[in-house]
Amino acid sequence: MRRSTERARRCPAAAALLLLACLFVGGTSASTAVAGSYQRISGEGSSWAANAIDAMRVNVKKFGITVDYNPSGSTAGRKNFLNGTVDFAASEIPFQFKPEDGSAPENPAPGSYAYMPVVAGGTAFMYNLKINGKQVTNLRLSGANVAKIFTGAITSWDDPAIVADNPGLTMPTRAIVPVVRSDGSGSTAQFTSWMISQHSDVWTDYCNRSGRAPACGETSFYPIISGMISQAGDLGIAGYVSQGFAEGAIGYVNYSYALGTQFPVAKVLNSAGFYTEPTPQNVAVSLLKAQINTDESNPAVYLTQQLEGVYTDADPRNYPLSSYSYLILPTKVIGQFNEDKGLTLGAFSYYAMCEAQQTSASLGYSPMPINLVQAGFDQIRKIPGVVVQDIDIAQCKNPTFAADGSNLLADTAPQPKACDQQGALQCADGTGGLSNVPTAVLASATTPAAGGSTPTVGATAPAAGGGSATGATTPASGGSTPTVGATAPAAGGGAATGVTPVAAGGTGGAATGVTPVAAGSTGGAATGVTAPAGASATGVTTPAGSGAAAVDPGVVGVTPDAAGAAPPGPSVGAVSPTGCDADTGLCAGGTPTAVGGVATIGAVTTTTLSQSSGWGVSVVLLLLVAILTVGLVIIPALAWRHLSTAGSSLR
Repeated sequence: MRRSTERARRCPAAAALLLLACLFVGGTSASTAVAGSYQRISGEGSSWAANAIDAMRVNVKKFGITVDYNPSGSTAGRKNFLNGTVDFAASEIPFQFKPEDGSAPENPAPGSYAYMPVVAGGTAFMYNLKINGKQVTNLRLSGANVAKIFTGAITSWDDPAIVADNPGLTMPTRAIVPVVRSDGSGSTAQFTSWMISQHSDVWTDYCNRSGRAPACGETSFYPIISGMISQAGDLGIAGYVSQGFAEGAIGYVNYSYALGTQFPVAKVLNSAGFYTEPTPQNVAVSLLKAQINTDESNPAVYLTQQLEGVYTDADPRNYPLSSYSYLILPTKVIGQFNEDKGLTLGAFSYYAMCEAQQTSASLGYSPMPINLVQAGFDQIRKIPGVVVQDIDIAQCKNPTFAADGSNLLADTAPQPKACDQQGALQCADGTGGLSNVPTAVLASATTPAAGGSTPTVGATAPAAGGGSATGATTPASGGSTPTVGATAPAAGGGAATGVTPVAAGGTGGAATGVTPVAAGSTGGAATGVTAPAGASATGVTTPAGSGAAAVDPGVVGVTPDAAGAAPPGPSVGAVSPTGCDADTGLCAGGTPTAVGGVATIGAVTTTTLSQSSGWGVSVVLLLLVAILTVGLVIIPALAWRHLSTAGSSLR
């Protein structure tokens, strides 16, 4: 029997004596084929998906599988796949039979390829911006403003339209530098498709000004005008934006690149009126609205995505620029591809569909939903030379899979905070690779206007006279501002987020992660603070005493000194708070820890001793140190001397 026929046989559970071992998928390891059975394979294409593909390539080496990958851009990947110089390609968009930008059509041979969705994620807007020398981490942008920034219609960060998006920031007078792709890019095609769908007038005007008209449709090649910077690949854009000389720059990359470079991303306004970022959970929610073509009779569109429903999804958690990337698999022996390589590519593809999905969220991507994983199995079967596997999909252990087939990641995605809704409030929380670094916001953006009520997102309705709530129990009668994940204060209490006020009757202001100490104190706005006497603070520990009066009420994020006077300029996250974000588990002041080449943020919580303890505590500590010194140093020395003397006398 021919070797290719043997490889196409299904793997029985007890095939210990077969020439080729079955690849175990869905657990923590995979068995390898006989040494030398796997052939080195190569792929090319998407830089948007490259971080995920690179992690897969590294992890399959332990199985004897070697995969080369060149993140040259989706267009180059598709081209070289057609030329037969690579074994597979990766792209955010399918082959372009009728390009809308005037480029040459791509005409793959019918029946020669298949699309396999491999990773989901969000196209993020990574930026480099400072206010008074402090890096901004909580920038917000409406979709219209994103489109205008990347078409040259808005050129300064203090443009009134951007100011309206950011009521908690004093936007600097600084030129905006859009950074776009210089190569043929699937993410450019996705981005321009979104602009054409949602902001067609802005895009059409830009197309005319850039000289691209009349080919003003979706394009993989971004039109560039004066004032823009072009870079190759997501890595090129992220590398430029993150440089110290690039203050004012903003570019579009996959969310994972912002995590890896430890830079923030803009929260984008969605159709529900909330500013969100492309976390794995938000992307999972968004892609529930993606229309997936299931017409198997037409390989040109089978498993391709239509994202109009994602753009307009009214779920508050939606990130409107969510999408997924494909592996383009060969279904015929062509060019340098043969059945020996098909064996390897099949094993790699099975790994990508199951085991690799378990770690994609840690890289900033969103694991594939169960319907696309199942469809991916069907595509893998078409690879020449593949060892076909009958996999129980429940054994994939994909984070999105629930027993009933629903998307677990989407079902458990947290609702946005009240301060993320469009309006007068703005969250201080950082984003992307700086999620643990808040940005000081104006006091006017931390508390709703008098008598106003703030949005309710998945919350318990307020009592009579109370304000609104987000995932919380709202204060009793007389309360005015939202309570998030907190125990409600008694009548007359102010806003609280993750707070348990001590005594009723206080007139404290807004607080986040705060435990007020003194009953009846007149506390200011506080975020992530232990505020004994209630000065306005964000990410600070306020000393005992009445120093609140010396703190500028218009500044949030200040660490008062012992006398209560505010030091020059705001200090954000200078002192770690005692509370952590209930949604992410992160605590401000955390330190980045490298995980798999992508920086993640670990929480560091400090304990602040009471400053009123004075010399009492110090004396006790000194006595303890003295006792320990005697016990650990002097006593062993005396004992050794005694034993030495005793030994000498015995000689």
